[in-house]
This record gives sequence, structure tokens and C-alpha cells, in this order.
Amino acid sequence: MPTHLTRRSLIRGITAATAVATLATGLAACGGDSDAATRTNDSAGTVTVGTLSNGAAKEATLKVTEVKSISDQLPADVRKSGKLVIGSGTLPSGAPPLGFVGSDQKTLTGSEVDLARLVAAVLGLEPEVKRFTWENLFVGIDSGKVNVGFSNITDTEERKQKYEFASYRKDDLAFEALKDSEFAFDGDYEVLAGKTVSVGAGTNQERILLEWKSRLEKEGKKLTVKYFQDSNSTYLALNSGKIDAYFGPSPNLSYHVTQTASTPTPTRIAGQFSGAGASLQGLIAATAKKDSGLAEPLAAAINHLIDNGQYAKWLAAWNLSNEAVSKSEVNPPGLPLDNS
Repeated sequence: MPTHLTRRSLIRGITAATAVATLATGLAACGGDSDAATRTNDSAGTVTVGTLSNGAAKEATLKVTEVKSISDQLPADVRKSGKLVIGSGTLPSGAPPLGFVGSDQKTLTGSEVDLARLVAAVLGLEPEVKRFTWENLFVGIDSGKVNVGFSNITDTEERKQKYEFASYRKDDLAFEALKDSEFAFDGDYEVLAGKTVSVGAGTNQERILLEWKSRLEKEGKKLTVKYFQDSNSTYLALNSGKIDAYFGPSPNLSYHVTQTASTPTPTRIAGQFSGAGASLQGLIAATAKKDSGLAEPLAAAINHLIDNGQYAKWLAAWNLSNEAVSKSEVNPPGLPLDNS
């Protein structure tokens, strides 16, 4: 999924965005927060990824053991607790491949949780996954109920005022449209004039889309933005022609395209855009409270996984190899405050 980074700078002046979510409100549950089951029958020194994925991933068992030189970097309270509390969430309809309830109807699975479990293994900690609404995920981090969010969270300069980041995957956005439609996005927001597009509320992509809407309005043109409570409602609207396209995280939309290929209403990716704007590659990052002391060991753990091949195998298991980064960085440049 290549990102169109060599395009005119179209969204200068966007208000700094919130983190990218997955479908609708981004890996969001409907209630408050709750403990989520994770795979507990891995043998010592192994982590199984892609389990219970209903075909969204190919299961793989990876050898991962604690690296003392990295775990020694952990804050004393986290190291003493013996566990890494991971914040995530899942829409009732699910948002594969990033996060969804597995085939046993209770276990939270997905690429995000699996990477968190791999990181926890490197840190010598037991992973404890908690599910939240999108908004409450950040409340959980703020309050200390959560050590780190692994939930398709975009690195932004605005968020750095409250959080610290360890990047682990590219952040690419996409438009999904019906296969037989003529809609196509080439990076020029002008093509959205007269269109109706759905987007998740409170997401990075919503901020971008609303800025384009504002620009079009100043030109006397109209872009209609629609919101739906879940992915099923979104795709019903797309299939019935009530919307021209859905704007969301590329991994989710690309997965959905594969699922519709044999249906009466196949879809396609109709254009892409970086989650950090026209001139910067967006990044997804593990997110901890600012000055928590977690970003450094998290990045070190991710880089250990990269250097030893488990990272590439994790991505391959979830069909996300084209989302790979060469290294994890602590607080890398993110979506600018003025999105210039």
C-alpha cells in the first residue's frame, strides 16, 4: 500500500489531530472498560500470534524471551508489578486486522494486541489487556489504569503534550469505494466536491476530511460527511449508494476489500493519504503517559523484535508487511500542530 507523499500540500492549517482510530471511532468498545481475555497457553519463551483470527491472520508461534538489558530500563513500579497493562478496544462488529473479538467470541485478537504481547515478552512482563471506548482509552492512560496503548494510535505533535511514543508501523489512510464506482482520490481534495464520505468521529482522518470540507465550502463547493455507529452500518450505506466512499485506516479497509471480492458488492481502495498529512509519513505508535519512562524501553523492545525477525513474522502473519518501519523511534516527528 504505497502512500502518496509527493502531492501538493493541500491541508496546511489543519488543527492538530487526535490519534487515528479504526472503524467508526477507532478500535472503540461500546461500554466503559473491561478486562479482555488473552492467549495464556503459550509455552515459556514463545508467543503465538494470529490465533482465533477467523482467517484474518496465519497463526505463527514465535520464540521471544526476556532481554534483561531492556527490561532493566523499565520504571521500577512497572518492573515490580510484573505485568504490562495494555489499553485497546474493539467495536462490536470488529475491526480486523487491527482489533476484534476472536472466533471463541471472547478473546481479543488482532495485530495490535499481538505486538503488545510480543513486547511484553521482551520486557519479561505478563500482558494484561483492557478494553476501553476510544475516549476512555486515553483516560485510562492519564489515570494510570493503563501503562501503554496499542490501538492504532497516530503520533502527533499535539499528543506529545500529554503522551510519549514508540513508533512501530506506518500510518496510512485510504478511501474505500464500490468496485464499479468512478470515485477516485489522487491526493487532490477538489475531487471530493459533491461527494458524500463517511468517517469515524474523533479520528485523525476526520480532522483531515473536515479541513477539506472547510476548504471546499470557502470555494462554494459541498462535501457531505456522514457518521455511523459501526462498520456494518457504514458498509450498508456504501452498498446502497448513500455514501460515495469511506475514509479510514488503510489496514482495515484493505482487509475489507479482500472480504468483499466474492460478494455481489465488491469494493476497492480508491486512493490513499498519509495520516501525517501531505509531506510526512504518518506513524502508529505505542502510547504512554508523558514522562512515564516507558517510551525508551518500549522502543528498545520493538527494535529487538525488528532485529531478530519476530517483527517481520508478526507483520506477515497479519498481512501487514507493507506497513513495516525500519526501526522504532521515541517521539519521532508526527502530525504537525499546523499540519504544514
